[in-house]
Amino acid sequence: MLIGCPKEIKNQEYRVGVTPSAALEAISHGHSVIVETNAGLGAGFPDEAYIEVGAEIVGTAAEIFSRAEMVVKVKEPQPVERKQLREGQILYTYLHLAPDPAQTKDLLDSGVTAIAYETVTDNRGGLPLLAPMSEVAGRLAPQTGSWALQKANGGSGVLLGGVPGVRPANVAIIGGGVVGTAAARVAVGMGANVTVLDRSVPRLSYLDDVFMGRLTTQYSDQGAMAELLPRMDMVIGAVLIPGAAAPKLISREQLGLMKPGSVLVDVAIDQGGCFETSKATTHDEPIYEVDGIVHYCVANMPGAVARTSTIALGNATVPHMLALADKGWRQACEDDENLMNGLNTHAGKLTYYAVGKALGIDVISPKVAIKS
Repeated sequence: MLIGCPKEIKNQEYRVGVTPSAALEAISHGHSVIVETNAGLGAGFPDEAYIEVGAEIVGTAAEIFSRAEMVVKVKEPQPVERKQLREGQILYTYLHLAPDPAQTKDLLDSGVTAIAYETVTDNRGGLPLLAPMSEVAGRLAPQTGSWALQKANGGSGVLLGGVPGVRPANVAIIGGGVVGTAAARVAVGMGANVTVLDRSVPRLSYLDDVFMGRLTTQYSDQGAMAELLPRMDMVIGAVLIPGAAAPKLISREQLGLMKPGSVLVDVAIDQGGCFETSKATTHDEPIYEVDGIVHYCVANMPGAVARTSTIALGNATVPHMLALADKGWRQACEDDENLMNGLNTHAGKLTYYAVGKALGIDVISPKVAIKS
């Protein structure tokens, strides 16, 4: 199979879908790899590194999309890229379709077979291709939130860890999964007073054991939110419903409960955001203010640490990439139900229920798509 990797064009996105190491793996399996020139440069992989392992460097993204049987990316295809996709081609990348009707329509119109990293599962019900970037985003969230708290950025001027004689910041993390746990680890390490909210009592018990009393756990409901918000300097939204739009956990009205200059960091913004006032931002302009509350809603947070993120993502995505190339997408999905769960569109049909529910689009079973 001919595997193609274009350069990412989303604002300040420096990750790359195929590393030289991944290219070598694919070539050793008998496949060919074409990479757009300078696609890996932002992550520290020059063209020469790809050439050394036998990949071909091509000059334009258009050539990648026209020639490749499978296109491997990091972020969802941008409008100019979506116009170049075609039926019979495999697209393997993050999609986050539930809050994005325009992208969903374009993918359906193209007929492409699109497999979304974020909905591929594992035998424990986890999301193994999303988890590495969730780890990265979670660890970045307290850092970026701490920066947003600085007075020059519109924040309240509170130092996350405080100093002797001055209290540290109060941080609430909504969601105790991969993102929330990673965020808690960094926020606790920075010296903040941390509260993690979740609706799973076993998960809260786990976090209480792991952190050995260094943070507070609290069951998440409206009463808890109303009690916590007036005291918080930072709130990190870390909730996830696989493939679906994120629930809105803090309304605009509730911003009035918070102290001026407090910060909201919405790690769920890829799925539409978990705060009513969230809107996607970029690394160029990462923050904005609503009713005196600073919002940080960058939709590709891991792109800021492209080297670490690219390697971590490749570790997770390459085995499935090889299965798709070795067997073809139909056989690979038939052999692995977890990979089948990643199928979001095929031949103009939507194949992921949560996206269809969010956007009001009819859905067919991925099993039906495979046999079509």
